[in-house]
Amino acid sequence: MANMSDNNIILRCQGLSKSFGALKAVDNVDLDFESGVVHAIIGPNGAGKTTFINLLSGELQPTQGQIYFKDHDLTKAPPNKISQLGIGRSYQKTNIFPKFTCLQNCWIASQSRLKTSMKFFKSAHRDREVMERAQRALELTHLAMKPEILAANMSYGEQRQLEIAMMLATDPELMLLDEPLAGMGSEEGAEIIELMRDLAKTHTLILIEHDMDAVFAIADQLSVMENGILLETGTVQQIRNSKAVQEAYLGEEETA
Repeated sequence: MANMSDNNIILRCQGLSKSFGALKAVDNVDLDFESGVVHAIIGPNGAGKTTFINLLSGELQPTQGQIYFKDHDLTKAPPNKISQLGIGRSYQKTNIFPKFTCLQNCWIASQSRLKTSMKFFKSAHRDREVMERAQRALELTHLAMKPEILAANMSYGEQRQLEIAMMLATDPELMLLDEPLAGMGSEEGAEIIELMRDLAKTHTLILIEHDMDAVFAIADQLSVMENGILLETGTVQQIRNSKAVQEAYLGEEETA
């Protein structure tokens, strides 16, 4: 078992690799994530970022290596088990139930947090607990005034907020955010950035995002991936000043 007490580490990857045939999408990554920190994973398209997040959330199982969340070995754990342990996940494409209301979407997510989510005979206390989590999630994402709005009738930015609300309804300690600003205009994007700032006060965030201005605005730590390899990890300033990173990624963005 990995020693998770060092430097307030909440999540640890050791020798993490994922191959698809001859392609190594993630190649022998050793990386620690600290509790209470916003840690962004950046890199060019095809760097392995989403594959890496899929490994952390249990949607893919590694070819080699281990993943530890606090005292739990997640290496072979399925997504529902990982969610119940306190890790939430959002996706590049909105993952909501369009024919249900905001509150119904969050209620379904909150219900999934129970170890016996399909149990038919639940106590009134359990039902109240599920509903309270759903309502609190809407409040945290500034959707408390829209509980009865159908998800299909919401703007794209509001749907992204709802997806984050659904994740919050599972009561996560660690949140995996896969391109939360994808497809947004500047005004909607600014609202999501502000929401992430609020969430960072009480949660650990691991973020994949191509909007470098947003990354620099909210991240405490950055890790740069290229061709499945972890190139460098450091503070925003350290990564800004890294010649290797500029050559691999940031320099391309600045000259684009």
